[in-house]
Amino acid sequence: MLLHILLWIALVLAAAPLAYYLLSLYCVIGYFRELRKSPPLKSSYLPPVSILKPVRGVDREAYENFASYCRLDYPGYEIIFAVAEPDDPAVPVIERLQRDFPRCSIRLIKGAERIGTNSKVNSLYRLVQEAKYDLVVMSDSDVRVDPDYLSVAAPPFADPQVGAVTAFYRCITAGSVAADLGALGMYLDSAPGALVAQRLEGKMQFAFGWTMATTKRHLSEIGGWEAMANYHSDDFELGNRIARRNYRVELMRKPVWMVFPQETIGQYFRHEQRWSIGLKNVRPTAYRWLVLTHGLPWALLAAAFAATAGWGGIAATHLIAYLVLRLGLAWTTATWGLGDTGAWKKLWLVPLRDAISFIAWVGGFFSERILWRGLAYRVKNGQLFPMAGASLMKESTPRIERQHHQF
Repeated sequence: MLLHILLWIALVLAAAPLAYYLLSLYCVIGYFRELRKSPPLKSSYLPPVSILKPVRGVDREAYENFASYCRLDYPGYEIIFAVAEPDDPAVPVIERLQRDFPRCSIRLIKGAERIGTNSKVNSLYRLVQEAKYDLVVMSDSDVRVDPDYLSVAAPPFADPQVGAVTAFYRCITAGSVAADLGALGMYLDSAPGALVAQRLEGKMQFAFGWTMATTKRHLSEIGGWEAMANYHSDDFELGNRIARRNYRVELMRKPVWMVFPQETIGQYFRHEQRWSIGLKNVRPTAYRWLVLTHGLPWALLAAAFAATAGWGGIAATHLIAYLVLRLGLAWTTATWGLGDTGAWKKLWLVPLRDAISFIAWVGGFFSERILWRGLAYRVKNGQLFPMAGASLMKESTPRIERQHHQF
């Protein structure tokens, strides 16, 4: 009797992630179907833009990433890079860019006033001060764009109710297992989670760091970057604060490209752990409820109980349902939605990624410490506190922090 009770409890709980995956599929299909039905955006509103690039270190294919911004089909824009140290290895890459694209307005700022513990925000604060134009587009150094990037990002601001524009991304990897695991985050978590949240909450309430467009006026209304200088998840803070002032956060009609670094499984896990700790601090209630979105452990638990009770058919059904829905969500988001035609080659890694993600989620409850670009911090209530004398393993590959937002 007790075994049957436990079995039914496990089956009910294991059904929750499956329901979430169905809801995610519904939201993903609905969003991209509506996007395809709507006419292409043709607007005469093409204001001048300042593209702001905080940089530290050299990402994989950094020159090509930066050069893509110099080839934009847009009437008026400038690109401003900022490095914290004058001897940053990215400086020669940017100087080469200035030589190769003399007609493109490219500036390099060395050094930034320390206004808080988040070094990226320190650079963004300086970049906004240096920007010539009111409309500013901020993006990470490992992002590559198509020539129509600004033609898609800028026109939504013709509507005075739009306060920020952000984007999804497609992935460029060199085929390493760790990079492919990281790439699956957009297709399994970020895009579906954002679209579910948008459907349930009625609007987007955060931005993604790989593209954040807003105006100096909107930044001023939320206190500027100086108000967010001590926060871990600067992209979440920017979008959330703008949304709380009753402006809309819009998604670009077209994704950008993310170039993933060559890294080890250990480095990938530490990124996932850091993301978990950050999300726990910015949305603690939602973080706890993520227990009902981790389908793999629940499917295995339900299958184990069902097999013990002699219900082999039910055990197999749960496992098959998990695989079909999870793989279906990844393919639908990546290939059908975002146009990543090579994403199917990564699908075999979905169960492994889910296992690592679950372990990182559990670990997030037991730690407040993160390592961010070689510096150790404690995260509390979403803010960063430097840890003097802390000894943590350094990352060998510098990279901008990515947030895989859910809910």
